[in-house]
Amino acid sequence: MPKILILRFSSIGDIVLTTPVVRCIKQQVPGAEVHYCTKQGFRGILEPNPYIDKVHTLGNSLGELVQELKAENFDFVVDLHNNLRTRIIKTRLGKPSQSFDKLNYEKWLMVNLKVNRLPDVHIVNRYLAAAASLGIQDDGKGLDYFIPAADEVDINTLLEPFRQGYTAFAIGAQHYTKRLPTERIIELCADLKQPIILLGGKEDAATGNEIAAYIQAAGDAQGTVIYNACGRYSLAGSASLVRQAKQVVSHDTGLMHIAAAFQKDIISVWGNTIAEFGMYPFRTRYKVLEVNGLPCRPCSKIGYSKCPKGHFKCMRDIDFSAIERQPFKL
Repeated sequence: MPKILILRFSSIGDIVLTTPVVRCIKQQVPGAEVHYCTKQGFRGILEPNPYIDKVHTLGNSLGELVQELKAENFDFVVDLHNNLRTRIIKTRLGKPSQSFDKLNYEKWLMVNLKVNRLPDVHIVNRYLAAAASLGIQDDGKGLDYFIPAADEVDINTLLEPFRQGYTAFAIGAQHYTKRLPTERIIELCADLKQPIILLGGKEDAATGNEIAAYIQAAGDAQGTVIYNACGRYSLAGSASLVRQAKQVVSHDTGLMHIAAAFQKDIISVWGNTIAEFGMYPFRTRYKVLEVNGLPCRPCSKIGYSKCPKGHFKCMRDIDFSAIERQPFKL
């Protein structure tokens, strides 16, 4: 029975994007025992996954984690993070391994020189390539996200307008330059003209309150009903609301990939980063809202706490009318 270790420490979206590798190994490698190593804070994403036999987590000591992993005597390591810590782990385990290609050079060229040498390959396919030597092939089934029964949200507990269908709007993002300014979120919510549930963490609750209060006070949003659910639910609870939504609006963030796992129609909003980095919604219908032609974009492969140029045109100048003009793509 081959015992296989998958390494990916963070973050929510990246971990969700590795799920096809997990599933394909479990289903296509005869007798495979699949272990996954991540940070403690992300254990809850992985433990409900039926294709994972055991989750290992990084605490305060990398050395202790290495000893725990050594005791498992793995046959192969699939490194889907490819950073210093995962390289240390692979070296100390001394087992056959393969890492995914991060395309650091190609991303550097795009960010710094605006020279596009990026392959037209989704990151999921690059993850799958790292496990190809195990004999797996893409099964075409997309992403997985499993919600424990205790975290499912009963839609009948919400106000009546939301029971008839709603848009889930994930308003958060890890970096400021990947988020629409609050006034632009308000504008987009009003343009959608349908019930909206705002999703995000506790850190997004105050922004959600501001958005909801403005929409409700305006009174002229032509049918827009809004509920600020930011910080009210666990990640799995938010995922349940995503699963039950008619469509999802999201920045380049984890809930966008969770929405893709449920094959939702997605309106994907991009600021300082670009979909060409290979992390656009995977195998679901989506539209991209972005500002093309800005000489400063992309300014980072991740994001910043403020716009380096000070104007933040990549978010402030997005034309929301493109939603109606643009067809969904897959």
